[in-house]
Amino acid sequence: MNRNVTMQDIADRLGVSKVTVSKALNNKEGVGEELRLKIKKTAEEMGYRYNSCAKSVKYGLTYNIGVISPEKFTGTNSFYISFYKMISKELDRRGYSAILHTLSHEEEASLRLPRLYYECKADGLIILGQVGTRYAELLGSIDIPVVFLDFYDKHSEIDSVISDNFHAAYELTNYLIENGHREIAYIGNINATSSIQDRYLGYLKSLLENRITPNPDYVISDRLDDGTLTDIVLPERMPTAFVCNCDMVAYKIVNKLKQSGWRIPEDVSVVGFDDDIYATLTIPNLTTVQVNVAEMTSLAVNMIINKIRSNKSYGRIPVRGRIIIRDSVRTINRNQEAME
Repeated sequence: MNRNVTMQDIADRLGVSKVTVSKALNNKEGVGEELRLKIKKTAEEMGYRYNSCAKSVKYGLTYNIGVISPEKFTGTNSFYISFYKMISKELDRRGYSAILHTLSHEEEASLRLPRLYYECKADGLIILGQVGTRYAELLGSIDIPVVFLDFYDKHSEIDSVISDNFHAAYELTNYLIENGHREIAYIGNINATSSIQDRYLGYLKSLLENRITPNPDYVISDRLDDGTLTDIVLPERMPTAFVCNCDMVAYKIVNKLKQSGWRIPEDVSVVGFDDDIYATLTIPNLTTVQVNVAEMTSLAVNMIINKIRSNKSYGRIPVRGRIIIRDSVRTINRNQEAME
């Protein structure tokens, strides 16, 4: 049997999409019965791994879990590298091993699953960090359990564990308002990831509840839609505070402000999100949201193992974080400012 035959090979031969092939081979909805049978027959003729994996299951589980993380999230000092280490430890504690696969831009764009899937090396997959909608749809059609970790996708029924980004950013913005701030900007491309968008919506809810009219000039992009970081352009009228979608971006904006002569927090307050290494590298140290990575990890690992055993469905599970107050926010006395 030729183990190198892929779903894309079958799709190319039949002139259909890769997702259609995957759905047909795994008996998912959305493919007509005649086409389903044709795809299965072609797969068998080409020697696709579809049958070889069934053979491996007959002899038992591998006790490996694939952890797939897009390469844009796995740079030096990445929040997700720390996340992966915790996942690996938790899986080891439960008798499983983690196999990390960094998903390249090319793999994601061409809808190519990692070799550990084609070679039946994992019983399930944890997807760490956001992938595109088409790739999420592909993952939803494969024949082993999948759990999303730290993102979700509206087009997919895959179970997910996420940080409660909305309420955390809402509470963080409330904290700034309680300290006298009303000109508050948000830094993050709200189209780039579900996390950045949810944090923006929490920020927005706080403004609206406090009768603060949102200023479109105070929504500032930090990256392209594909996640590539860009230079942050400061608004002409400086806000008194910035809510940043992550600590790394907060670190960048603090340094940029200092280079322009602004003092933190005397002139401008800055808050972050994640409580990762950048929170304490930043001077002054950042007020931020501490993501409960330990609980998210435990839930995701428990979820994937239970899905392997019983194919149980969980839906979307949010995990609450908490605000860590440090030195990057000043209190504005509005009455005193009015008198002056």
